[in-house]
Amino acid sequence: MTTVQQPLATRKLGGRRADIWLAAWPLTAVFMLSNAPTPLFVLWQHRIGFATGTLTVVFATYIGGLLLALPVAGVLSDRYGRRTVLFPAVLLALTACLLYATAASVAALLTARLLTGLAVGGTVAAGMAAVADVGGPERRRQASLAGSVAMGTGLATGPLLAGCVAQLLPAPTVTVFVLEAALLVSALLVIRSLPGVRRHGAGDSWLRLPSVPRPNRRDLLLSLAAYMPGMTGTSFLLALGPSVLAELLGTANRIVSGGSAFVMFGASTGVQFLVSRWRPRRLLTTATAATGAGMVLVVLAVHFSSIGLLLTAGVLAGTGQGMGQLGGFSILNSRVPTARLAEANAALSAWGYLFAGILPVCTGYLTDATGMGSSVTLLGLVVAAAAGAGALVVTRLATGCTGQPVPR
Repeated sequence: MTTVQQPLATRKLGGRRADIWLAAWPLTAVFMLSNAPTPLFVLWQHRIGFATGTLTVVFATYIGGLLLALPVAGVLSDRYGRRTVLFPAVLLALTACLLYATAASVAALLTARLLTGLAVGGTVAAGMAAVADVGGPERRRQASLAGSVAMGTGLATGPLLAGCVAQLLPAPTVTVFVLEAALLVSALLVIRSLPGVRRHGAGDSWLRLPSVPRPNRRDLLLSLAAYMPGMTGTSFLLALGPSVLAELLGTANRIVSGGSAFVMFGASTGVQFLVSRWRPRRLLTTATAATGAGMVLVVLAVHFSSIGLLLTAGVLAGTGQGMGQLGGFSILNSRVPTARLAEANAALSAWGYLFAGILPVCTGYLTDATGMGSSVTLLGLVVAAAAGAGALVVTRLATGCTGQPVPR
């Protein structure tokens, strides 16, 4: 008997391997938008006229929007279904595309970044849980890999696409976001095919700080020990990358700027395939080591004006972020009950992005006051120290989570 394949818009995604990766596409599309403006900030900075400190505030407003979304998105997704959160999130991303394409003021950029953060917050909470839903209990490891790789792919390809389009095609700040909007529309079609509405905990408050069940608190802390410094290291380089490249190379070429971000997040994505079968403890320990080493190389790159050291630092920072992200989400996906999974993902993301948003802003204003060398040295070493502290936490908490040792 021949089976007729239903169109994507009408077929519900099941537990097939291909379905798991397809369900992760909205994560890629939305995360592309999060980094796509990176090579264009220099254009806006020259066109509108604002200092490096303001630039890092514009960059970090995205994280502010994300932190506003996460306390609501995880709870709503667990109670009313993943699509209930994902549809509005993608619509906010489309609105942000319109604002980016027409931006003529700092206020417009701030609003676009805020909406981008809200969209990413909703997508990371509900989207990761949706991928786990499609995979089912028997494919939790693959679902964790697919969701984490989807985010890394979006983070890597967004700035590269934007850099190439902006350098080679006319109307750079418009064309990039027209293309991104088309990708977001395709993500809406995938969201339609996700599993339907589910309801949990009808009596609970829908607005609260995202958290995990009490037995999983050590799991969350263990995950954050590597995830937080890893996210901060990549945000640190992403926010100041164009400025550092301009100072080291004397170039504002947008392909170079986007390409450097692609190298960093490409390493984040690629390494996850290589280590997908590693146990969480090994993932998290290696992640902290890579992040710490990357930050030390950033300091050396600035002091010796070495693009080679800077690119190596980006690869190490991306590797640390990718391993920490995969390890953190894998622990939560394997141990947190499905009824609280989106909220748990939101909790990991919220705490991880909090530090990642504060540090680049401090770096930007410190750069305006003291220069690139001293600011990067000070705050690069702060992230390296945070990675070292994270390694100690992983070592101490790697046993005892939920009453069982983390597999080695």
